[in-house]
Amino acid sequence: MRLTSRVAPAALAVAALLLGVLPTQAQADPDRTPDRAPDRITVGDRTFIADGQGRALQWRGFNLADKNSRGTHAFADIHESDIEDMAARGFNLARLAFFWDDLEPTPGHYDRGYLTKMRRILDWANRYHIKVILDAHQDVYGPHFGSRGVPDWATRDEGLPFWPIPDDWFSEYFEPSVQTAFDHLYKDADLRAAHARMWMTVASALGRHPALLGYDLMNEPFAKFLEGEDLPAAAARFEATELTELWNRLARAIRLVDHRSWVFVEPTVIVGLGVPTRMGRIDDPHAGYAPHFYETGMETGADYDPNGTFIPAFEAAISDYPTRHRMPVIVGEWGGNPYVPHASQFVTDMTASLDRFASGWTWWQWCRGGGYCFLDQTGTAKPNAQLLVQPYARAVAGDPLKFAYDPATRTYTLTFRTRDNAEGPTRITVPRDTYPDGYRVDIQGNKASWDNHGQTVTVNTHGRAKATYRVTISPR
Repeated sequence: MRLTSRVAPAALAVAALLLGVLPTQAQADPDRTPDRAPDRITVGDRTFIADGQGRALQWRGFNLADKNSRGTHAFADIHESDIEDMAARGFNLARLAFFWDDLEPTPGHYDRGYLTKMRRILDWANRYHIKVILDAHQDVYGPHFGSRGVPDWATRDEGLPFWPIPDDWFSEYFEPSVQTAFDHLYKDADLRAAHARMWMTVASALGRHPALLGYDLMNEPFAKFLEGEDLPAAAARFEATELTELWNRLARAIRLVDHRSWVFVEPTVIVGLGVPTRMGRIDDPHAGYAPHFYETGMETGADYDPNGTFIPAFEAAISDYPTRHRMPVIVGEWGGNPYVPHASQFVTDMTASLDRFASGWTWWQWCRGGGYCFLDQTGTAKPNAQLLVQPYARAVAGDPLKFAYDPATRTYTLTFRTRDNAEGPTRITVPRDTYPDGYRVDIQGNKASWDNHGQTVTVNTHGRAKATYRVTISPR
């Protein structure tokens, strides 16, 4: 079955929007009352997503991606047990990769079965209290170049040659044919409209699902280099112009059908080299920043260098943009080989860094086997990857001032300041695997109490607003 008849009116609305026919005040249905959107809380130079009780939220989880299954077999390697196991270890977020080439195999014809499978995964997530970010994933543009992402019918490479590089697939992004395809996607009116229409279809079908947190608009965007440009120069020009315009255009299209969910935007991968993004403002009240955090040396097979400058350089590069625009940061991808000699130090250093600049993250990826998989073939967490299982405050009734976990002593600390408009308790996830022999909770601050249920420590504060509390959780 196809969705053509359902999305035809939406397609007309998008076409009018992209051609500038609709005035700004008429870009959304004037008879539709906007949903109550999630709020945000800014504490110092960091912004958090807030829930309906005004609590600052934090996120920990994994990417779910099945790149090998296509068509009727799409998502075959993602099971309800995966979501259940993630929740059993205390995680609360999944970034679900979907592929435009599967969703819209021919122009204007959307696969209803594909959307049904996406909804089924959202249903599983809701059952286990996990939120989901839908990631429009692409690698090396799409199937025209032997990968996944943008459909073949939306690929215009001007007949330029393409040479696969199996041992260094990322270098395929530098092929002129691939860069030309990206350039047409950003510039050709019909492809721009198709891209926006695709997102409207997804948002219209899934935007009201209770498990949905938001949309990651496109994985690792790339662009065409101009003559004489190196990677930093090309990235800076692209981010400041075409990429900023792309994110705003797709966000506007989504808002025609979904006023509630978050939209997450990515910079180019150049941020991984410690180069600040040059993206402009995203004109959406609920836009989040979703960079990726990969150590370049480890990406090419090297061990992690505990004395290297990668992490401080990345932190220095990543902080300015979300701080200036008051955007929550959820790192959409990070990871590494858990079997290299310094893997445990890598996970420890990276999670500590993420606690300093982000409010959430999703590791690449939840799967069984080799590579960056969290689990081995038996379904057991790999020894160094197990270090990802840490306490964290999923909901803070106030301003989170500082939070950190020390794996050496297995001690978690949270310092927060209460606010008038924050209701409900602070909830700290304490995974069972972290303290198999039990734990103790100490609270510094006036008039506070706590209890625990399952993997959650609940802290209730009874003092005045703007009071500061420090919660410490340590082995019994």
